[in-house]
Amino acid sequence: MKSLIVALGFLTRLPMPRVAADEADFARAIRLYPVAGLAIGVIVAASGWLGARIDPWVGALAALAAWVWATGALHLDGLADLSDGLGAAHGDRSRLLSVMADPHIGSFGTVALVMQLLAKLVLLHGVRPDDWAMIATIPAVARIGPLVWARFLPPLRPGGLGAMVAQAVRPVDLALWSVVAIALIPLYPPLVLGPVTILVLAGWFRRRLGGVTGDVHGAGIEWTETALLLAALLYAAP
Repeated sequence: MKSLIVALGFLTRLPMPRVAADEADFARAIRLYPVAGLAIGVIVAASGWLGARIDPWVGALAALAAWVWATGALHLDGLADLSDGLGAAHGDRSRLLSVMADPHIGSFGTVALVMQLLAKLVLLHGVRPDDWAMIATIPAVARIGPLVWARFLPPLRPGGLGAMVAQAVRPVDLALWSVVAIALIPLYPPLVLGPVTILVLAGWFRRRLGGVTGDVHGAGIEWTETALLLAALLYAAP
């Protein structure tokens, strides 16, 4: 229960009981990130469904606003930081990490944020009335990604929480969430793109970055969610 509270408290803006937690508790909480993702997804889907009863664009905007609020823009911040780092590093890994650690946002990060929000808004506009239940599962599937990336990719900042998170992800956790994701695919076929995107990003993170940080996890979650929204839209197309 403590790990769930920590996961929800870290990944969402939902009010949680105050619990004493150290770095080890935060590391173990990664095992329940998909559960936190489902909570986010339910909020997003409910907001979108209610808004769409007025107008599809209202539904899309309501879902997007709920998405940003429920996550506290945590993963969007990671996307912006990674985009700034990639734009300024020019292959220099030390500069990449230095720019990512800068709390200020640059032009690359700004453009990435605008494009990401626009992409989600447009894709959410295409959600059919019967598909909001599937949308609720997208944040959950996307948050399987950090378990995979933490387990198989080295932390770009050795030591500390990043290394502890990698050790906290057990083979049984990966097996369990893989089974859950696979079991959802017959119900919602577009979700098949989730595992594919997660693995493709793992390869790209290793080749382009050499590992992961918290910002990389956040960016990966955002990209996986967008890929799944696009898959849902294409699946619904006549």
